Amino acid sequence: MIKNPNFKVILVGDGSVGSSFAFAMTLKGLGRELGIIDINKKKTIGDAMDLNPVLTYNSTKLIYSADYSDCKDADLVVITSGAPQKPGETRLQLVDKNLKIIKDVVDNIMKSGFDGLFLVAANPVDILSYAVKEFSGFPRERVISSGTSLDSARFCDEISRFVGVDRRDITAYIMGEHGDSSFPCWSNANIAGKKATEWIAEKTDDLEAAKEKIYTNVRDVAYRIIENKGATYYGVATVLARICRHIIEDSHSIITVGACLEGEYGLSGVYMGTPCVIGRNGIEKIIEVELDEKEKELMEKSFKALKEVQDKGMAKVREN
Repeated sequence: MIKNPNFKVILVGDGSVGSSFAFAMTLKGLGRELGIIDINKKKTIGDAMDLNPVLTYNSTKLIYSADYSDCKDADLVVITSGAPQKPGETRLQLVDKNLKIIKDVVDNIMKSGFDGLFLVAANPVDILSYAVKEFSGFPRERVISSGTSLDSARFCDEISRFVGVDRRDITAYIMGEHGDSSFPCWSNANIAGKKATEWIAEKTDDLEAAKEKIYTNVRDVAYRIIENKGATYYGVATVLARICRHIIEDSHSIITVGACLEGEYGLSGVYMGTPCVIGRNGIEKIIEVELDEKEKELMEKSFKALKEVQDKGMAKVREN
């Protein structure tokens, strides 16, 4: 049951991800209002006109083309704006141009008097989420990164395909960066209380090769999608809507989002993918998963890769 049906969401960025998110939210009937902001005002007007008739079948919600002033009484602002990832381009290579965009977006949102939660999905999402936290001055629990939520869903899907078990019965996390330095947390992956690696071993004579193939498929699928259709958007839009549901329903559900670490895993000052408890107040608890020695090394490696790029990018923005 939705505990807060009067929830107001503002979406900033009406590109492929943003419009797909708006559609997902409409189909799920989440919240009472969805305002859409984009530099292309006509696009937001058109999307609102296109989506509103759908509400005839499932909701009394209001969808409209919004301005930054509408953020004032919003409960949640979802940011998907930014330059898209091009074929062959890594997420980290987007950092400089998208940091400038994010600073302008956050400055305009904060001028409205906004005092809710941020949910960030623009890439590189870990670094941009940290920037949103810094530019807004909000505490870490009120700025949520989509992080490795989609990666983890893809991980469960790949394991499901390999072992022949419903993906919904699999618990498995991709952690670290939402990008090339992410890693699979095999030590905690399980199906019905039995290690996922045991299930996989029953299907192959080469467990390590199977594990590597499963993870490589997860890591590289975005590049393959971009090569085939130019961009990825349905997956992340669906995951964003799921995170919104957890916030609106105050469900205290666990999902692998990006959280700003402050001592967890012995690391601080970077957003990284890790399981978290999500509710009306944002990130209510960061779950510090027990990692094996190899996974600890991979977590630190991912941290260093992000921190180096983040520090350089933030320094450039602050100079201007």
